[in-house]
Amino acid sequence: MTTTARRKSGAPYLFLTPALLLFGLFLAAPILYAGYLSLRRVKVSGLGLGAGSRTEIWAGLENYTRSLTDPEFLPSVLRVGAYGLIVVPCMLGLALVMALLLDAGRTRVSTFARTAIFLPYAVPAVIASLLWGFLYLPRVSPIVDVLDKVGITAPDALSSSWVLYSVANIAIWGGTGFNMIVLYTALRSIPTDLFEAARIDGASDIAIALRIKIPIIGPSLVMTTLFSLIATLQVFAEPMTLRPLSNTISTTWTPLMKVYRDAFVRNDIYAAAATSVIIALATFVISYGFLKLVGSRAFSQES
Repeated sequence: MTTTARRKSGAPYLFLTPALLLFGLFLAAPILYAGYLSLRRVKVSGLGLGAGSRTEIWAGLENYTRSLTDPEFLPSVLRVGAYGLIVVPCMLGLALVMALLLDAGRTRVSTFARTAIFLPYAVPAVIASLLWGFLYLPRVSPIVDVLDKVGITAPDALSSSWVLYSVANIAIWGGTGFNMIVLYTALRSIPTDLFEAARIDGASDIAIALRIKIPIIGPSLVMTTLFSLIATLQVFAEPMTLRPLSNTISTTWTPLMKVYRDAFVRNDIYAAAATSVIIALATFVISYGFLKLVGSRAFSQES
């Protein structure tokens, strides 16, 4: 191999080096360190006050057992599951409908509409939660004042009966625009000849959407669903921001909030690391299972 050929073969790795270094330092290394901490614990000797009275020792799977048997862990998992059942279908359904409407040319201000729908995604989750928290509070919410004037009693959005829907609403409001842009971009890449041929055959816009557009953008739907599932399992900012506004959101309302409590309130980084590893494994299993399920169905339909 000549010197020029060697340089050409090594060029891709040279360009990948900065990205690989950043990945290793800020993603891979913290994951490995969290896995290491999850297998350790602190042994306290005596009153734990003197030098050397606290030593870090091997704990095995003890931290994982404590995390899984914590009475607050399972309710937080079930709560996130219910949250996902609300957010994922509603968010993707709205995104798909909006993308189809924009692609069908039903609005003359498509550029403005795309920007307006996408804009909430550009608002950070903490800021969005503060804005919606202001709208949820009965004493300061202009929405509640308007409803009261027309004789409608608005429910307390931060009560125990409504807080799950209130948190889900923030996620739907913020995430619909991103998914709409992804789906709309996929729709715009479909050749218009298919639509024209379908219209010549007498197909309506609804039939074209159901039988041509949605099946073709199936991979984009799978991708957005996968991203939405991962984001659902990692919900943290919205309930954490709303928590000071309501006593219905506990410190372990979601699994990630439990990690935060264990690490920064109870100063138990070992239990927090174990719970983090459990969440990461659950995310991987659910994502992999979803992709396998979608792949197996697609294969069965083709065969």
